[in-house]
Amino acid sequence: MQMRGRTVCPKCALGARDTDRRRRVTLSVGWGRMGRMSEESLPADELPDYAERVLEVADLIPPGRVMTYGDVAEWLEEGGPRQVGRVMALYGGAVPWWRVVRADGVLLPGHELEALDHYREEATPLKEASRASEGHVPRVDMRRARWDGDERAQGHT
Repeated sequence: MQMRGRTVCPKCALGARDTDRRRRVTLSVGWGRMGRMSEESLPADELPDYAERVLEVADLIPPGRVMTYGDVAEWLEEGGPRQVGRVMALYGGAVPWWRVVRADGVLLPGHELEALDHYREEATPLKEASRASEGHVPRVDMRRARWDGDERAQGHT
């Protein structure tokens, strides 16, 4: 069932029951992992203003450098790491998404090999994975690779 900007979905899982009355409840899910914006809430060819600005920052990050989700939000002086992550998850394919990373430098789950190819091509500083880490995938060396945005593009505020 669609409502403007939200997806309403009846859940049948145990977690979606009213704990007091033991009956099923309907959950409203906005921008969450399970929900998507309805078609009427945003024209197909128009990005939200915040998303456009996040993607512009991702485009500014030089090859071989990275910013964290929180760095991008701080640079924009709006939102937070989760909002930036959501924008990147929905719209980031059109920009160098591998340059916006988690603060711990761990590669994006499910995209590790593709990101690793980009990092190696751009000579992004990496830390070798410890033997205890799952899959022995390296992570970004945040101390050396982190870009603070000092070289801001002219005219960007």
